[in-house]
Amino acid sequence: MTDAIRGWDATFCRFTQEELSSIVGALASKFAEAGDAQVRAWKDSIPRLQSEVQELTDSDSSTGAYTAVLEYQLPLEYRRADAVFLLRDAVVVIELKGKTSPNEADLDQAQAYARDLRAYHAECGDRPVHAVLVPTRANGSRKYTAGVYVCPPMELDQLLRDLDVPSSTPIQAERFLSQEAYRPLPTLVKAARELFTKGTLRHVKRASAATEPATECVLQLTRQAAQMRRRKLILLSGVPGAGKTLVGLRLVHSHEIDEWAIARGDAKPTAPAVFLSGNGPLVEVLSYELRDAGGNGKTFVRGVKQYVERYLSRPNLVPSEHVLVYDEAQRAYDAAMVAEKHGGSAVAKSEPELFIEFAERVPEWCVVVALVGTGQEIHTGEEAGIGQWADAIRASAQRGEWDIHGPAWAADAFAGLTFTKHDQLNLDKSLRSHLSHEAHRLVAGIVALDVSGEFQSPLAVAEGRPDYLPETVSKTAALQALAATIVAQGHQLKITRDLARAKQYMKDRYAGDPLARYGLVASSRDRSLAQFGVPNDFQSTKRSKFGPWYGDGEDAPGGLSCRHLTQCVTEFGAQGLELDGAILAWGTDFLRKDGRWSNERASRYKRGGAPVHNPMQLRANAYRVLLTRARDGTVVFVPPLPELDETFHYLKTCGFHELSALPG
Repeated sequence: MTDAIRGWDATFCRFTQEELSSIVGALASKFAEAGDAQVRAWKDSIPRLQSEVQELTDSDSSTGAYTAVLEYQLPLEYRRADAVFLLRDAVVVIELKGKTSPNEADLDQAQAYARDLRAYHAECGDRPVHAVLVPTRANGSRKYTAGVYVCPPMELDQLLRDLDVPSSTPIQAERFLSQEAYRPLPTLVKAARELFTKGTLRHVKRASAATEPATECVLQLTRQAAQMRRRKLILLSGVPGAGKTLVGLRLVHSHEIDEWAIARGDAKPTAPAVFLSGNGPLVEVLSYELRDAGGNGKTFVRGVKQYVERYLSRPNLVPSEHVLVYDEAQRAYDAAMVAEKHGGSAVAKSEPELFIEFAERVPEWCVVVALVGTGQEIHTGEEAGIGQWADAIRASAQRGEWDIHGPAWAADAFAGLTFTKHDQLNLDKSLRSHLSHEAHRLVAGIVALDVSGEFQSPLAVAEGRPDYLPETVSKTAALQALAATIVAQGHQLKITRDLARAKQYMKDRYAGDPLARYGLVASSRDRSLAQFGVPNDFQSTKRSKFGPWYGDGEDAPGGLSCRHLTQCVTEFGAQGLELDGAILAWGTDFLRKDGRWSNERASRYKRGGAPVHNPMQLRANAYRVLLTRARDGTVVFVPPLPELDETFHYLKTCGFHELSALPG
């Protein structure tokens, strides 16, 4: 009865008869970290629950077989729900607060328990899961708001009657409480740690359904390359948070590739696949998290810049890998940026040209897997997109040895080459925001630039889909409807002009969950946020230590954790990484003016650097990145500047709820 994920459980009948001291004693022994305040809370709240359950069983004796679980700790997590009631065919998650009325953080915390059980619990996928918040000092009647029943203690028995499903049989407690029943989707960092230490990744039904076809397709194509002694470029595209990086990480850890490797001399390569990223912060964070696993964590993921330097300066050096996974391949540097970054040692070639050349040094067969995000080019020198990869193969003396595979939308870029379309190579559902698969589309619509009187999504442009809304259609009304659906699915969209209020919300929202990571993010091109306590200037952010910022808890030495909400990261430190909750400080570098986006107040790019072709699109992409970092939700802080008034009202019109007001 006291395994690793529950403090105390019993049938309703036994729960009502058990001595309070016995229950509290069991909980206190189970959770040794519980202090005096927690014990007092148990002594205050448990009798209230017992009384309400007693009233329920008195009116219907069959409910005595239902199950009460107190302090249910979600497996593989730190969070504990105060109580979970297993009815006939419904699960009721109860969060108790010793107050007369809840705040928004309380509501969102309760809703998140129900959302995650629906998303990741084997016994909850096809059953109703209800979130109930009980302010233990409240009177009056219950209400339903923000996806949560707010119920005074005296009304709980009637609410349970209303939520019950009499025609079904009670849920079996042992099945619900099984360690294997709850399989949450890990963050990217946690997934990397699992793959590195265990060689495999936990099976998450929803994530597997979304990414398994792509993983199998890439593995099958890699197997073909090895068997037929061919070279392949595989393009895997996806929206933010769709799992592209996870597919790439799984690929480089596949034991099958070890078997297909060609021996060099007397032995096969010990590492026939490598994951490469031009995203310095991502490399730093993964290395920091895996620093105890050997090689200071750098053997797991390597930087593109260092890889290029190694093989560019040694033209006869043969890479040991048969499979090169290039993360965010659409952001590969053009020839001008390569020359700037690598100085006099570089020839006039882009990164795609260099990687095709490196791959052609590998004996007999090689696969380059290009992970392609859409609308995420944020650096200078990144605007050429995937066309550079097509140009690189066209320029190769060995172009006849190359086969290209990718999603249908990329076919035109590779005209004249051997291109095969695969539907599996386009991941169009975001996994980052749990059940809210469409959050990325909302963001794409919000930041979309107005062109020729039409509203057109960056996703539609990149994927060749004509899903635009003419000006005769209210685009904000469409976005508002989409936002309402996303919020109902458990992904929070909030806005405020008070940074202190945003910070307090985050601290309240994740109180009691020390593993949660929430932080402050902002654009690098804004020049107004520093006066409001958002240190996004170059001098402040260039010293960022991304490993501790993302990885450390509040009590870690150095005080660098994102949870302190004192340091921020810009789009350059956020791209490819994720937080549970994000406060996005909106700058004046991308503001609404007369119904359109404007970047007239953005800081300019330095002279003499790589040319910038479309700075406005880079601003839109930067805010798209910043708006899609959070798994649970984003609070947008819009400084109280007159020039940002229109931006504030536009975001509210698009579906962001003001933090001081509850959604209906």
